[in-house]
Amino acid sequence: MRQSALATSILFLLLVSCGESPKKEKDKVQENIANTDTVPKTELDSTAIEEGEEESFKLTEENAIEFFFDYSKKLKKDKVKITTTMGSFTVQLYDNVPYHKANFIFLARQKYFDSTQFHRVVKDFIIQGGNSDDRKTARKRGDIGRYLLPPDGNKGHKHHRGTISMPSSERDNPHKLASPYEFFIVVKDPGSYHLDGSYTPFGRVIEGMDVVDAINNVRVGDGDWPWQNIYILKAEVL
Repeated sequence: MRQSALATSILFLLLVSCGESPKKEKDKVQENIANTDTVPKTELDSTAIEEGEEESFKLTEENAIEFFFDYSKKLKKDKVKITTTMGSFTVQLYDNVPYHKANFIFLARQKYFDSTQFHRVVKDFIIQGGNSDDRKTARKRGDIGRYLLPPDGNKGHKHHRGTISMPSSERDNPHKLASPYEFFIVVKDPGSYHLDGSYTPFGRVIEGMDVVDAINNVRVGDGDWPWQNIYILKAEVL
C-alpha cells in the first residue's frame, strides 16, 4: 500500500474520532488479502443501503474510508445473524466503531460471507471466519475490491469473551491496518486482553454463544484449520 494512502486513511479516522468530519495468539490473528482489483466507487442512496440493493462498484485504498463514513451515517440496523453448519449466533455491532460496523454490514449484504468458512480455530482462544480455500471466495473479494481499514481500538471496547474483532493484514502493514474480509470471536473466559490495542473490537455476540463454543471445540489439524469444514451458510442483517 502506498504510504500516502495509509497516511490519509489514518488521518481521516483520527479526525472523525475527535468529532470532526471528513502467531500463535496475537501474531496469528492475521490474514493475507489477495486476488482483488480496484476501480472508482459509485455513490449509494439511503434506500439502496437499507434494502441491500447496492450498485456494482469496487472499493479501493483511496475511496474506502470516505465510502464507509457515508455508509455508516445511513445505517439504522446494528445486528447480524450468522448461520453456520453448526448452528447460528447473533452479533450486535458497536455504533462508535463506524467503519468496521459499516464494513461488516456491507459485506453481509453483498453476501460475501455466505459459503466462507471458520478456517482457524484455537482452543480456548478464538474462532476466525470469513475466508475459504475455494476460488469463489477469491472472486468475491475481487468483485468487492482491495482495501484495508484503519485500526480503531481506542473506543473503550476490550476483547472480552464473545467480542467480535478484526484481524490485521500481514501485507507491509506497520500501522496494523485491519483486513476487512475476516473476523474473529474471542472464546477465552473472561477475555483475551493481550489483544487490546492491537486489534479492533467492533461488536459482541448477544445470542448463540453456545454455537461459538461448539465451533471452538472441533478437532483441528495443522494451521488450526478444522478437520471438518465449518461453513457460514448465511449472514443476515437484522
